[in-house]
Amino acid sequence: MHIKLKGSPVICLIGFMGCGKTTVGRLLAERLGWAFVDLDDEIERRTGAPILEIFEHEGEPRFRDIEHEALREQLALAHKGQARVLALGGGAFVEPRNRDRLELGGLAIWLDCPLETLWNRVSSFTTRPLARDRQQFERLYQERLPLYGLADFTVSGDGSPAQVVDTIEKLPLF
Repeated sequence: MHIKLKGSPVICLIGFMGCGKTTVGRLLAERLGWAFVDLDDEIERRTGAPILEIFEHEGEPRFRDIEHEALREQLALAHKGQARVLALGGGAFVEPRNRDRLELGGLAIWLDCPLETLWNRVSSFTTRPLARDRQQFERLYQERLPLYGLADFTVSGDGSPAQVVDTIEKLPLF
């Protein structure tokens, strides 16, 4: 089934690491008949390096530049008629230039989850450069919350992926 989104051919799932952007994004794209792109996976494909390695060797500012360019390209593809669901990295929407780009054409849906749920989901992963220390994780979460609140819509990411997608499909988007 192919569904046309009012005003924009791209839905960007945003939120803190562990909120389910990739899992929910894949399922949502499948239901809509759209392409799915995880921006972090796209960055790793383009650079040939894991996100952790980019952070460690080139630093976060360089990673954010690469991320911005990848987002720009994905939005351009969407606007050429290739509708897609994008799962953005946890810090992508925090960057003003990325939010500005989305305002030009892209719908942001924040998958909101309680801090404890997020920590439980990601604390055992060694590939998350910003989830190595609980205090740093909590501080970063608190810093990003007001910016995530700028999304077009907020949906709880605390349920099963199917429940989250069901909720998204009930939003006044389509």
